[in-house]
Amino acid sequence: MQIVLASNNAGKLAELQAMFAPLGCALVRQSDLGVPESPEPYRTFVENALAKARNAALHTGLPAIADDAGLCVDAFGGLPGVDTAYYATQFGYAKGDDNNVRALLEQMQGVTNRGAALVSTLVAVRSPEDPEPLIAVGRVAGQIAPAPVGSNGFGFDPIMWIPAFGKTFAELPVEVKNAHSHRGRAAQAMVALLRERWLAQ
Repeated sequence: MQIVLASNNAGKLAELQAMFAPLGCALVRQSDLGVPESPEPYRTFVENALAKARNAALHTGLPAIADDAGLCVDAFGGLPGVDTAYYATQFGYAKGDDNNVRALLEQMQGVTNRGAALVSTLVAVRSPEDPEPLIAVGRVAGQIAPAPVGSNGFGFDPIMWIPAFGKTFAELPVEVKNAHSHRGRAAQAMVALLRERWLAQ
């Protein structure tokens, strides 16, 4: 089965392709099929992911899966949340992972509550009008490290310190990170849903 991934992020594609391989599903990036970016006007991960999945299905006629993910910082009331990718731009930096990390560390100076969670919401639709989208959520709680450590991963991985490992996500081997990350957990749940709802018939 071919499924459109409603993302142009190469990192997400690589992570999800590896996790979906056992199902025999081939993920194709929407940009490879000429799908335009979907607006993301909503304040929740699930609403934005659903909008992106429906947009990709509409333009391709294929089933689609979308991910909306972000960092929810306890001290900031759960923000930046859906605005995670553009976090640095609020503080005069250009959009980008390194600038996001720099901006967050600046904003966290003097903050003692460093609790945060990375959240990934995956939504899959069979068609643009699918009344029963599959929804899987993965969440990993940890602490914002005082400085970036590690070179694996992307996004906030270098400063997301995970107590269970005593390391940041960026310090973990890729296969370990994929198995335990927010996206990894969401993908595992989505694989189970796809197997049960779409592939069992």
